[in-house]
Amino acid sequence: MRDPRHALGLRAEDATAAWLSAAGWTILARRWRCREGELDLVGRDPDGVLVAVEVKLRSGPRAGGALESVDRRRIRRLRVTLGSYASAERVATPMGLRIDLVTVTPAGASWRLARHASIDAW
Repeated sequence: MRDPRHALGLRAEDATAAWLSAAGWTILARRWRCREGELDLVGRDPDGVLVAVEVKLRSGPRAGGALESVDRRRIRRLRVTLGSYASAERVATPMGLRIDLVTVTPAGASWRLARHASIDAW
């Protein structure tokens, strides 16, 4: 039987993909994996930048803040994984590469999403 937290995480990724798409993003991949790691979402922002989007859901303060959960080691892994994605999928990156974080927090019957752009860019 699946862990209910896994299902909740998938719903948060679905909500994030829909939210970004409504803002003019093109979602290219979801849960893309390679030996270096996994990317929750990969998309092109409205300016054409290839972006890995790390989605962090926090249902309560007990586990700490979502922003604090992405440390330098995690950012390095995301960076390498996004580079692998661009290479494996032969995606042109003339506008550069970037990593964004989207935090998802409960807000009554819905969720509050906040995008933290450029937690890493090159």
